[in-house]
Amino acid sequence: MSMAPVYQPPDIDAEPLPDGRFLDREISWLAFNERVLELAEDDNVPLLERVGFLAIFASNLDEFFMVRVAGLKRRIATGLAVTAASGLEPREVLEAISVRAHELMERHARVFSELVQPELAKHDITLVAWDDLDEDEQERLHVFFREHVFPVLTPLAVDPAHPFPYISGLSLNLAVVVRNPATDAEHFARVKVPPLLPRFVEIEDIGQGRRFLGLEDLIAVHLDQLFPGMEVLQHHSFRVTRNEDLEVEEDDAENLMQALEKELLRRRFGPPVRLELAADTDQHVRDLLVRELGVSRAEVYELPKPLDLTGLDLIAGIPVRGMHYPAHVPVTHRHLTDGRESATPADVFAAIRSRDVMLHHPYDSFSTSVQAFLEQAAADPHVLAIKQTLYRTSGDSPIVDALIDAAEAGKQVLAIVEIKARFDEQANISWARKLEHAGVHVVYGIVGLKTHAKLSLVVRQEVDGLRRYCHVGTGNYNPKTARQYEDLGLLTCDPEVGEDLSRLFNQLSGYAPKTAFRRLLVAPRSLRKGLIDRIHQEIRHHQAGRDAHIRIKVNAMVDEAVIDALYRASRFGVPVDIAVRGICALRPGVPELSETVTVRSVLGRFLEHSRIFAFAGGGDPVVYIGSADMMHRNLDRRVETLVRITDPSHIRNLIELVDLAMDDRTASWHLGADGRWARHHLGPDGEPLRDLQAHLIESRARHRTLRAR
Repeated sequence: MSMAPVYQPPDIDAEPLPDGRFLDREISWLAFNERVLELAEDDNVPLLERVGFLAIFASNLDEFFMVRVAGLKRRIATGLAVTAASGLEPREVLEAISVRAHELMERHARVFSELVQPELAKHDITLVAWDDLDEDEQERLHVFFREHVFPVLTPLAVDPAHPFPYISGLSLNLAVVVRNPATDAEHFARVKVPPLLPRFVEIEDIGQGRRFLGLEDLIAVHLDQLFPGMEVLQHHSFRVTRNEDLEVEEDDAENLMQALEKELLRRRFGPPVRLELAADTDQHVRDLLVRELGVSRAEVYELPKPLDLTGLDLIAGIPVRGMHYPAHVPVTHRHLTDGRESATPADVFAAIRSRDVMLHHPYDSFSTSVQAFLEQAAADPHVLAIKQTLYRTSGDSPIVDALIDAAEAGKQVLAIVEIKARFDEQANISWARKLEHAGVHVVYGIVGLKTHAKLSLVVRQEVDGLRRYCHVGTGNYNPKTARQYEDLGLLTCDPEVGEDLSRLFNQLSGYAPKTAFRRLLVAPRSLRKGLIDRIHQEIRHHQAGRDAHIRIKVNAMVDEAVIDALYRASRFGVPVDIAVRGICALRPGVPELSETVTVRSVLGRFLEHSRIFAFAGGGDPVVYIGSADMMHRNLDRRVETLVRITDPSHIRNLIELVDLAMDDRTASWHLGADGRWARHHLGPDGEPLRDLQAHLIESRARHRTLRAR
């Protein structure tokens, strides 16, 4: 009797992959910020939201220069820079960044001056010049300057007795040239525009709409008061961006706080990486700034005034009906309200005992779900312990308050605080000390790794013994950003998840390097390998004729090992759908490499921040959510977690969410094999395609209406 042949899995790594298969991550990031700029250009977007996108573009670019460009320059200077995965040499990357950044910054300025500013004027919102004001308005601003601005200004002269002053990063400044009438000698001085005052000063409304004057323009008019007895010849605005990335050498966790505080002080004096100048700057002043700041010609960006459009967020926040996205109020998840629509959460522990709850913020309220979970835990006498990771949170965080309340009530409270969260370091140090003073056990994670996982564990004494309640999320425990970031979170009391979180917290607070997990994938040990194993398993399912499909939603897709696994899956014919908000180094649609790969990007009123990894699994889908993006830092230098979802309805909803983002009827950007993104937001008839986020808001409202009936 003959036996059926034994199935032999394919040799997945048989053929080498071609060179040039990766897009450059830095250029890809600039392409992401270009997509933000395209939203500002879109006249279908409400006008003040367009203003907001202009501010976001400027803020994003500031951080890009402070961190990515500065880091690249530092590595080149120290000889540590290596050829990028894209094949570009470090200096080639720097040159490509300079070319694209110049193009985008000039385009950004044009969008404001030529597209957005005229539209604002039609709605009586204007940026005015001093000469546009009448005498009464000017007099009121003279008083404002004298009482609120003049006392905080510090003019700094440059002469043999006064060396060129330190120019702080991201500060807006005036370069001033004055002449001494007694000697006819000309002198240079610098005046810093106070960053704690409003970027644009609103002129009192007398029926002429909302009008604003740049703070630097107000200061410029009053320069004679700063240099009495001198003749002011000229003034020009400029702005410097410095290296503000952190380099902290960690000896041990106990010394980390002190090391970080020293590094924060050093950050203020990082070398400059960009000089922004008003386009009308005098050549001699330009040459002086370039020479004294030590920047190259390629690092100089000459732009029309006003500089520093991050300040447009002030104007974007003006409450004008019809000029913003329709109001959105998050609602309490229906499984946390005993079936009733209510702003007050029910007993969260009872709700979790009855079923796993999958949260989708900001559509589901953070305050009546995650925040309520921790506040109820702090107040519940049956709760014995709370363990929590904190990466970024607000300064007046109710999460921190809940942990303090729990500790003061005698509960055992552990907070894994990541004080190296970029640009939140100082705030995190402050509330870490606040937690310590309240009796919370504060731990700074594992030396050499950032703790980026989003985890909460509550241990509760119940009639049948101890029960562990868990939250595993994709976003920070920050009630403010939870209203603007799209994120997912799982509330569960599943014993396997509880055991996994207990083991992981013990690893983070103690010594447990060989910890194994059942429903978690944890970086840096098992996350990359776990995902690649799942990708390879999809290949085997496809080869065996079973259902195979890979769906991934992330903020960034850069890790070469994961991308190569996806390329191999595509070579075997597995469909691969990737929804990525930001950077993507994978080239889709390349013949014989990535023909089955589709990459889309969705941007909108909410920042798409959730991570989903869904595998068809031969008909038995495997789906994870969690904190990790596909980047080296996430997979190698951070503690990240993904949790496997087991509820069939949650699995189905998460797959549908990715499919919705990938649908050709949904407005999105499509990535081509050449690395170019093409916007698809209009249908064949010119009508707008489906706005994913608006669709989710509307579908939630429809479901609430149906339930109410």
